Amino acid sequence: MPITKEKKKELVEKISEALKKSKSVVFANFHQLNVADDMAMRRALRKEGVGYMVVRKTLAKIALADAKVEGTMPEFVGELAMVYGEDLTTPAREFYAFQKKYKDIIKIVGGIFEGKYMTVEEMTAIAAIPSQKTLYAQFVNLINSPIQRFAVVLDAIAKTKTA
Repeated sequence: MPITKEKKKELVEKISEALKKSKSVVFANFHQLNVADDMAMRRALRKEGVGYMVVRKTLAKIALADAKVEGTMPEFVGELAMVYGEDLTTPAREFYAFQKKYKDIIKIVGGIFEGKYMTVEEMTAIAAIPSQKTLYAQFVNLINSPIQRFAVVLDAIAKTKTA
């Protein structure tokens, strides 16, 4: 049953709204993903504050034309989903984790990062960036490491002086 013009306008508005609210968008292709895996993925993404929307390619192109994103739009082949969020790296990182799990079923086909279209390779590189909490922990560990080594050396010197 075909979709009415009113419903198409509503869907384009929904896609446009998701694009406006998002700092980062991943375009994903999914093929033969079963319902149980799809629901598990949606729950996990939602838990991380990431939205997942299956969209029609023609409606997505209309919404993207209105969004005025810089660069060249990636080619959409097969089924299309948008993974989006208010964080810059979370949508790509979280979806990439599922791409590794479901190798030939889902994959990143491009995305939008900071208002520019990105290729598959660029979005995969963005997905490899650790979360902000992980980066903070790594930074604190980096700062703490020399201090900790200095304390160990001082302790060793103190032990040799008292012995």
